[in-house]
Amino acid sequence: MLHSIGAMAFIVAMASGVILAQGVGYTDTPRLPGQAWRVHDSARPNPPVVDPGPAGEPAPAPDDAVVLFDGADLSAWERAAGGDAGWTVRDDGSMEVKAGTGDIQSRSVFGDCQLHVEWMAPAGAAGDGQGRGNSGVFFFGRYEVQILDSYDNQTYADGQAAALYGQHPPDVNACRPPGTWQTYDIIFEAPRFEGDRLVRPAAVTVMHNGVVVHHRRELLGATAHRALPSYAPHAERGPVKLQDHGDPVRFRNIWVRPLTID
Repeated sequence: MLHSIGAMAFIVAMASGVILAQGVGYTDTPRLPGQAWRVHDSARPNPPVVDPGPAGEPAPAPDDAVVLFDGADLSAWERAAGGDAGWTVRDDGSMEVKAGTGDIQSRSVFGDCQLHVEWMAPAGAAGDGQGRGNSGVFFFGRYEVQILDSYDNQTYADGQAAALYGQHPPDVNACRPPGTWQTYDIIFEAPRFEGDRLVRPAAVTVMHNGVVVHHRRELLGATAHRALPSYAPHAERGPVKLQDHGDPVRFRNIWVRPLTID
């Protein structure tokens, strides 16, 4: 999501035997409903770090999946603002953000679904905080699971890799080093509306590199930066969107399985 400089008063904390530096974020943002923390709170503890193990080769999509990217072309995608997707398809079977060409979104639309996406932050670890390997995957173009190089990279807790951006940090930091393929497996349960009334919020389960970091966690609303999330009625299905945040993040092996969740 968006860049942040934030407060730089560092505090040392202990979590699961891992010493974590803290203090990057904000102190003047709204308090999140039902939580003790502000949006992007500089005092919010960072999740403990776990080693997810080495990356492997991409597994083939299930035969009932809608394949959004198999390494060949961007025919399943369009520019979110309109027009053809302008990202780069590489010889290694990945696509890469081409800075300044804008977010891209799937031409197909989905409601409840299982999404598999593999991504890689650029090697070299240039920049820090929100300025390092930043992108995001959005459901309905509005509910974000953060993509960020969070390997030995300090930022506010609700903005690191696999965070439900601005709302919930992941339970643990399962990020691999930059230049290494990472995997998200996400079950997204779309919100339910009756007219203008929200009757059930969206819920998200996320596995980052095979590690569960959110289990059916409810979203407070659409993703926002330095502001409280909120819901507004929308269609029962929407696109999957990938963010152009200016960093050359790569993606491969993207597929979706539509689900029916009561």
